Amino acid sequence: MLPAFTVFDVETTGLDPHRGHRVIEIAGVRIEGGRILEEQAFVELVNPERTIPWEAKQVNKISDEDVAAAPTIDQVLPRFLSFAQNSILFAHNAEFDMGFLHAEKECCWGYVDLPECLCTMKLSQSLFPHEFRHNLDVVSQRLQLTMPAARHRALPDVLLTAQALLKMIEKGNLQSIDDLRKRAGIRKLVA
Repeated sequence: MLPAFTVFDVETTGLDPHRGHRVIEIAGVRIEGGRILEEQAFVELVNPERTIPWEAKQVNKISDEDVAAAPTIDQVLPRFLSFAQNSILFAHNAEFDMGFLHAEKECCWGYVDLPECLCTMKLSQSLFPHEFRHNLDVVSQRLQLTMPAARHRALPDVLLTAQALLKMIEKGNLQSIDDLRKRAGIRKLVA
């Protein structure tokens, strides 16, 4: 039997946390017993303590005004990790999302530990090795999932990723966490 999962996504001010880009939204949804618990989703805006570049605003439609009164990452990240407790994290292109969480945890004075995270993009690459593209849009089309209207916002992306994960688990007949780790594991990230 598979354990509980928390599928998550972050929206950011840019693509590289090592160049000062920050998280501006984080969302997660739990999957327990093969069921997406959408009604209990976690979603919070995060004040990045810097302005959001024009390019990022065009992608995720999050403005400086949206995050001005939001809590900072040192408040949001521990709440998210509490939400995800006793589950295995999953993200699409997990190296990107986990790279940001590793950088942002420094704002929490080292008081947070990040759990294991598996990757739905890696899972797609494993299940569909002859396919060239594995971004979330392509994977969703391949699995015949309905695209949300608000793509590139954390919660709609999380719900789409959760649906894709369940379909891929079924398609790959994955019965154990060891099966998933082999197919969806990411290399260990160094903070």
